Amino acid sequence: MRLTRDDPGLPLYHTENKRGQTFRRIRARARNWFASRSIVIKVLIIASIFFSIFVLVKLCSGMVSKTESFPIESQDPIVINEQIIGGKKDEVDHVDVDHVEVEKYDEEIDKNIVHDKMVAPESGGTHIKFKGPTNDRQRAVVKAFQHSWMGYKKYAWGHDTLKPISKSYSDWFDTGLTIVDGLDTAIIMGLTEEAAEATDWIQNKLHFEKDRMVNFFECTIRVLGGMMSAFYLTGNQMFLEKSVDLGDRLLSAFKSPSPIPYSDVNLLKRSATNPQWGADSSLSEVTTVQLEYRALSRASGNSTYEDLSFNVSKHIHKIGCESHEGLCGMFINANTGQFKKGATITFGARSDSYYEYLFKQWIQTGKTIDWLKEDYGKAMTAMEKYLYRNSEPNKLFFIGELLSGETYSPKMDHLVCFIAGTLSQGSKNGFPRKHMDMAEKIGETCHSMYDNPTGLGPEIAHFNMIPGKEDLYVKPLDAHCLLRPEAIEGWFYLYRFTGDKKYQEWGWAAFQAIEKYARISTGGYSSISNVKKINVQYRDSMESFLLGETFKYLYLLLGDDQTVLPLDEWVFTTEGHPLPIYDH
Repeated sequence: MRLTRDDPGLPLYHTENKRGQTFRRIRARARNWFASRSIVIKVLIIASIFFSIFVLVKLCSGMVSKTESFPIESQDPIVINEQIIGGKKDEVDHVDVDHVEVEKYDEEIDKNIVHDKMVAPESGGTHIKFKGPTNDRQRAVVKAFQHSWMGYKKYAWGHDTLKPISKSYSDWFDTGLTIVDGLDTAIIMGLTEEAAEATDWIQNKLHFEKDRMVNFFECTIRVLGGMMSAFYLTGNQMFLEKSVDLGDRLLSAFKSPSPIPYSDVNLLKRSATNPQWGADSSLSEVTTVQLEYRALSRASGNSTYEDLSFNVSKHIHKIGCESHEGLCGMFINANTGQFKKGATITFGARSDSYYEYLFKQWIQTGKTIDWLKEDYGKAMTAMEKYLYRNSEPNKLFFIGELLSGETYSPKMDHLVCFIAGTLSQGSKNGFPRKHMDMAEKIGETCHSMYDNPTGLGPEIAHFNMIPGKEDLYVKPLDAHCLLRPEAIEGWFYLYRFTGDKKYQEWGWAAFQAIEKYARISTGGYSSISNVKKINVQYRDSMESFLLGETFKYLYLLLGDDQTVLPLDEWVFTTEGHPLPIYDH
């Protein structure tokens, strides 16, 4: 889910209370009194002020040096937010999420949220030796990655994304998204030169002192997730240090009056705000950062990241989504902590990875947090009841949507194809065999979505539920292809768990279509405007997830050795970055 965020947002500290007018009157009178005094008295007054300031600074510095951490004394998630980010508030027993007011935070504390508490681990990252491609298909995918890297390096190096048609670039966050998102893929493919180039740029060029708004979710999964994966694959402490710096800044999203974070963060000012289009955050944006922050906490020895992000999951669990038996609406308010009433229920954009991270957090924590497993299982049962249908005439099974929480729509985003992987992995970890059956059927449907003249999948498909000639159709405005990974991701998991080579054939066919219709000879690959037209029109954009996910899942899917990054030791984030599984 890629959103354009150009609005600088509203600062958190923009209100003025009524005492301001009284203060200005007092200040004016003081100026008049001071002007009427003699020079000697003025000198004495000024000296006294500077001496007082000096003494106060020394006292404060002494107190701060003794305060290395803020104790978490309350189980109320809102109080915990205040204690972790801004220090413990006096006499706070309970905060009502429905009637809470926005807190003002000490900007000086914001500047050093957790640096003092970071502990460099003795271990954590490990240098893993990857063998590189072992067959011709894998080698072809590696060459495609290198072609992407070459175009990006030639025309967009250091910028977020390549515009391969115009041979230029675009910046969304100004954090070198393609480099950071694609680094672990280069490592896994055994591309030592590309990995070294990326590592050097991150170490010497990447910094986060940038006065611009970034999306909390996207920056977490692409930049923080990419660096943390590189740390765990290589053991290079530099990646951890950079991750701590970024993590500290992104924690500003939690300066909300509820456990739900704001959606946008200013990296330099460490302020946060709601999205420019409204007061609500997307469900997936606030519930799909937990894998990354848990990994950061475990590596750095600082629980702050894990505590704040996991409070979001705890809060969703607490308030529940009972109207649809575990299926949640797509919007939630960071000020009230409550779901927007009448919102669409979907497994597509703005909701998808909430369900993915329910399951994957349970896996990441060694299957020790039972309510994560229970909430996921409950949601899958409700999904089958409310959303899982089949088309006519060929009975393709798909997952539709409930518009406004009520009206069924036989629409399925390409993003929904991720659930084939999650369901199949679940079936191998204690969930019913029926989950594997659903996973295989959805994987088949996602393959049918690629049955177009170009062999590429559209952004959205609609399904016929009454007898007709075609099971699915694609509307003109939904026919574009961003070279997304979700279908290939689903086939990767299905192949790992079933060994059925048809999934490799489907992945190879999708790759050949990418090569034929999306490859730009001067470097890189471009999204296209319509998968149903062989006379391709390009959108002049190469998303970072092409390198971070699509090529990575293709490479792993097509490998002879399916024990690389075993799924009982590693969990893949929603951006395809492998992180270790813990025992608790």
